[in-house]
Amino acid sequence: MASASDLGSTDDYEALMSMTDVELLKSAWRQQKAAPEILQFESRLIKRVREQIQLMEETVEEFTESGFDPLTVSLYQMDLDRTQFLLRSYLRIRLQKIEKYMFHIFATAELLTRLSKEEKWFIERCCVDLQTHLEKSVLSQLPYTYQSIFQQSVINDETDMVAKPQLDTFVVCKTKYYLGHIQLEDNADGEPDGSGSQKPLEEPFEMEPNVLYFVRYKAVKKFVEEGKIDLY
Repeated sequence: MASASDLGSTDDYEALMSMTDVELLKSAWRQQKAAPEILQFESRLIKRVREQIQLMEETVEEFTESGFDPLTVSLYQMDLDRTQFLLRSYLRIRLQKIEKYMFHIFATAELLTRLSKEEKWFIERCCVDLQTHLEKSVLSQLPYTYQSIFQQSVINDETDMVAKPQLDTFVVCKTKYYLGHIQLEDNADGEPDGSGSQKPLEEPFEMEPNVLYFVRYKAVKKFVEEGKIDLY
C-alpha cells in the first residue's frame, strides 16, 4: 500500500506533469517537423521538460522500489517514454536541418540566433571541419576559379552551391485567430500593371480559425514565427 510520502510524490508529479508542457513540446515538435527551415529553439520549454523528465524518472524508480501497483508504474513509465520520445525527436529533427543547411545557417545572423548554445557550437565545428576537409582533399586540386566551396565558380557572386531551405514548399496549417490580407505571392513575382509597377499574382486571402489550409510556407512564415499559425 502506498505511504503518505508516496501519495505526496504522486501529487507533486501530477502537478508538474500537467499536460501543458507536454502539449507545448508536441506542438514545437510538430512545427519543427513541418517547417522547411530551422525554427527558434524553445529553450525555456526544453529546460522545463528536462526537469520534468528527471522528476518522472525519480518517481518511477521510487514507485518500483516501494512495491507500488505495477499498473500505475507502467502508466507513469508510458508518460515518461512518450515525453522522452518527443524531446529526442525534436532535437534530432533540428540537428538534421542544421546538418543539411549548415553553411546557409552559419552565414545568416538571423538563423544563428534561433539555435541553442550547443547547436551553435556544433554548427561552427561542422562548418570549419567540413570546409577544411574539402579544401585539403578536393578543392586544392582544382583550378583556382573552381576552388570555392560555396560557388560553382569564383566569377559568380551567387552562393549557388550552398543548400538552402525551400520556403516555397506547401504546408498544411491552421490558424488560432482570424487572419486577413495574407498575400500568397511576393510582389516581386507579380506581373507589371499598366503603370509598369509590379502587382501581386494572387488576391490577398483570409484565414478562419480552426480550418485547415494548404499554402506555401513563405506566405505564412511570419505568422508561424509569431505563434499565430500551427503547422501539421
